[in-house]
Amino acid sequence: MSFSESTEFPESPEFPAGFFFGAATASYQIEGAYDEDGRGPSIWDTFCREPGRVADGATGDVACDHYHRYREDIALLRELGVDSYRFSVAWPRIQPTGSGPANAAGLDFYDRLVDELLASGISPAATLYHWDLPQALEDRGGWRVRETAERFAEYAAVVAARLGDRVDRWITLNEPFCSAFVGYAAGAHAPGAREGRNALAAAHHLLVGHGLAVQALRAAGAREVGITLNPDRLLPATDSPADLAAVRRARTLHNDVWFEPLFAGRYPEHEAETWGELLPSGDGSYRLDGDLDLIGAPLDFVGVNYYRPITVADAPYRAPDPATRTAVDVRAEETWRDDVRHTTMGWPVVPHTFTDLLVDLAERYPALPPLLITENGSAEADAVDADGRVRDVERVDYLHSHLEALAAALRAGVDVRGYYVWSLLDNFEWARGYGQRFGIVRVDYDTQTRTPKDSYRWYQRLIAAHRARTSPGKDPR
Repeated sequence: MSFSESTEFPESPEFPAGFFFGAATASYQIEGAYDEDGRGPSIWDTFCREPGRVADGATGDVACDHYHRYREDIALLRELGVDSYRFSVAWPRIQPTGSGPANAAGLDFYDRLVDELLASGISPAATLYHWDLPQALEDRGGWRVRETAERFAEYAAVVAARLGDRVDRWITLNEPFCSAFVGYAAGAHAPGAREGRNALAAAHHLLVGHGLAVQALRAAGAREVGITLNPDRLLPATDSPADLAAVRRARTLHNDVWFEPLFAGRYPEHEAETWGELLPSGDGSYRLDGDLDLIGAPLDFVGVNYYRPITVADAPYRAPDPATRTAVDVRAEETWRDDVRHTTMGWPVVPHTFTDLLVDLAERYPALPPLLITENGSAEADAVDADGRVRDVERVDYLHSHLEALAAALRAGVDVRGYYVWSLLDNFEWARGYGQRFGIVRVDYDTQTRTPKDSYRWYQRLIAAHRARTSPGKDPR
């Protein structure tokens, strides 16, 4: 359902009592203050300073200046009426070199942030790792080596010891697919490596780090612990055997490498077909006895980030020389449907694939814990009009249609407990710099002025209507 800016906003889809709504951000994308109060350098600080890595040479040095403006941003959350706010903790703020004693000023910042959220009636949800690895750990091998997983567990314990009495919901990792394969194989994200077995080792060590962090969080008394993944809905370009085989390889890369160890207690069925000689063997194996048990420890929820489907076509997928092959060279060609609207990221808008993905995950993994939608949103070419209003019609239409698709998944029996819109603020969009805007609040990066968009007002109305319908008389904040 679409609408024009001259009409009322579309009616809100209905969700059951107990379902919650929130908004999400990530530390490097909004905080700025990259060298203040003892924060150490991250791999993104380094990556941004390498010529040609990031559009327009942009960095997260200032970003949205959230480090200094967090009270203003929490006021926006309070006005929005969200039940929960998902933020991430910057590891280099807590342990500037990735290990050792905690940086008191860094912990103090998140202490203030959490207290301000609770004073506003908003439940904090903390993500421990949203890609900003301390550079000192990368210098010692990064996620290629098991030491980083061990340091991650120590970091998790430090943060939980300080915030665990007030933070109910903990997320260990955000989108390890991007950390391992976009960062260590495709080279498009920090640290910008193009490697083969090392990228697969990074994927495994991220999962080991998750398992160790779950142990640390449980020991600290954490009430809800989960992980956020970004599974893709992968569609064959045709029904040919070659394209269907390409989808199998793509599913191994995008989805199975995470879901199988976490929720089925095994490594992916088609990994040999997909990666061949890149898989561990003999003395070079990074998989240790007991790792699957560690990785597969029970979780309270799994976060799902979803934006668009991918159409997969067969293509040559093995570099001739194994020494130069990377973990993503095995990937088949990914194409986009051209018969639908695309966001400014070039992503097709096909809402029913959101329903299809969630139903498929629930059917594939009977042991799957309850789901949270931890990111969903769209980048659009919005601007402030002469009257000071941001009429982001396309984003409202995107959010409305995807929430309708989410409601359809619930009606089909998928256990989804909550939804976080991505993102509260326009922000630093990784290698794309500041050219892509996902926020429901516009940020003028020159003045740091925040302007709520029409999508903010629509989401605000959806939350208020949900609360009035399911909790009559509750203070809408």
